[in-house]
Amino acid sequence: MRIFLTGARGQLGTDLVERFTAAGHDLTAVDIDEVDLTVRDDVLAAVAAARPDAVVHPAAFTAVDRCESEPDTAFAVNVLGTRHVAEAARRVGAPVTYVSTDYVFDGTKASPYVEWDTPNPQSVYGRSKLAGERELDPGSTVVRTSWVCGFHGANMVKTILRIAAEPGRLTFVDDQRGHPTFTADLAGVIDRLVSERRPGLFHVTNQGAVSWYEFARAVLEAAGDDPRRVEPCTTADLQPPRPAPRPANSVLDNAALRLSGIPATRDFHEPLGELVSRLTTG
Repeated sequence: MRIFLTGARGQLGTDLVERFTAAGHDLTAVDIDEVDLTVRDDVLAAVAAARPDAVVHPAAFTAVDRCESEPDTAFAVNVLGTRHVAEAARRVGAPVTYVSTDYVFDGTKASPYVEWDTPNPQSVYGRSKLAGERELDPGSTVVRTSWVCGFHGANMVKTILRIAAEPGRLTFVDDQRGHPTFTADLAGVIDRLVSERRPGLFHVTNQGAVSWYEFARAVLEAAGDDPRRVEPCTTADLQPPRPAPRPANSVLDNAALRLSGIPATRDFHEPLGELVSRLTTG
């Protein structure tokens, strides 16, 4: 397939480039230096020149706390940028696969969120990503994911390892729960959805629900460190408080994948071990 990819140097985008290239797709991969998604004419021209069979759109303004103080930037990138991508794809007859987030939910549900639950975002970031979903044409694919980690870019695994390199205790919240998701596995599912031209909404995460406290302990254990160094706290205990509200329950049930007969992704401990090994051995 001919694929046009945004956000190609981001955390997920980098793994998508590797995945699509290995799969033999004809790839046009761009990031902000090549195409500013907020500039409509630039997006239309770039997609028209590539003439893709599919457009994959993970690019986003993902600085969750900065979104609270920079809402115009969040909406310009995550909503207007997506509008431009959708328009460009429409002109060449290519479906769009858009990467969205668990932040579209308010986190108050007692059980995991399925694709058909009603969104109710509480943060600027969540509202902008949901608005981006609504810019897409029928026949598009939305991939909602959560707690993304990978070898490239900044993420919580790298943060935990960096903090753990110093002596002392580590403190993480135990009242926010979710599914960690690893970019290599996520990229594989996205490749399948794109290649099989599957439209609709899919929750795509690795398996295994944990709190951030439990996840930090798992990271230390994978690194051969003592998980007992990690102590729990509540979100209310965080000082200073985080500007953007986080969903207490971010657990996404991958129901649409399961009901479509697509195998579940791995339990997160397996890709976590692979990532920690790669990060710590160079």
